[in-house]
Amino acid sequence: MAGEPRHLHLVPDPPAPVPARPLLGAVEVLPGQVQAALVDRSGELLRRTTTGFDPAAPDAAGVDAAVRQAALECFDGCELIGVGVAATGIVDPERGSFIEVNDVPALAGYPVADVLRQALGVPVHIEHRARLQVLGDRWFGPGRGLTSFASVSTGEVLGVGILYDGELLAPHGGRSGAHMTVVAGGEPCTCGARGCWKTVATTRWLRQRAQTAGLGADVTLAGLVRRGDEARKVVEEYADNLALGLVNIQQLFASALFVLHGEAVEGAEAFRARVEERLRRDSGWSTAAPPRVVLGEAGPDDVALLGGAGLVLTHR
Repeated sequence: MAGEPRHLHLVPDPPAPVPARPLLGAVEVLPGQVQAALVDRSGELLRRTTTGFDPAAPDAAGVDAAVRQAALECFDGCELIGVGVAATGIVDPERGSFIEVNDVPALAGYPVADVLRQALGVPVHIEHRARLQVLGDRWFGPGRGLTSFASVSTGEVLGVGILYDGELLAPHGGRSGAHMTVVAGGEPCTCGARGCWKTVATTRWLRQRAQTAGLGADVTLAGLVRRGDEARKVVEEYADNLALGLVNIQQLFASALFVLHGEAVEGAEAFRARVEERLRRDSGWSTAAPPRVVLGEAGPDDVALLGGAGLVLTHR
């Protein structure tokens, strides 16, 4: 009748059609969230699904349901070459399982590769997300065509993936660099040690340092950069701290290129230039060409998912 409210029934859009050719599957497992993406060989994400779970749950039932739901919804009706899993925490690539995740105790021992292999019937490979993202840059990003470079995850988490002479450096039980010691006798770290790179080069440090400097507690790198001279000292100290870890990597592997992802991208050109300046200054002893520092893509950072797709290609 006239004047009565209309009730609109919204029908969800159907999944976007995808090409029939074999495609690449990627899954990222983070505390509380699972993402799956369908990727073509050019690195274009054709479809994406996201599911959540309770990271504090005492068992892995919620994780298992989220992994299966994300994968089956994303890859339904697609012919896959394989799936690469970008995982948080410590993983066992040979067994295809998690070893330990501090923020998700239930993930300890979870056989994610076997779960996906049984659900999808294709090869599945797993690697730590920070180490894995270098393959995303190698196959689809700034590292394309290079045989030696590093890809750096910044922000709430910190880590580095290293490609050296065409090989992904991922030793069994190895970590991603966040816990290398950069300050002797420094602040306690969540791992129990002191002076880890993580204690001085993550968002947590930035917020604490900004609060101490009277700039407020709830800050972002982008916001501090916009404040100019008022926050310059804190921003430059953060860049220098990030460069501390990169100098160690440069000393060992003489990486020609460092690709910064995550929070560092918010710092824009001024932040990038400061990191590169400090890195070059402290590695001037090297006979190799001065390392370059570049920023990853702005906006949603899909490098870990692209790394999962790159892991499939690497295994082929």
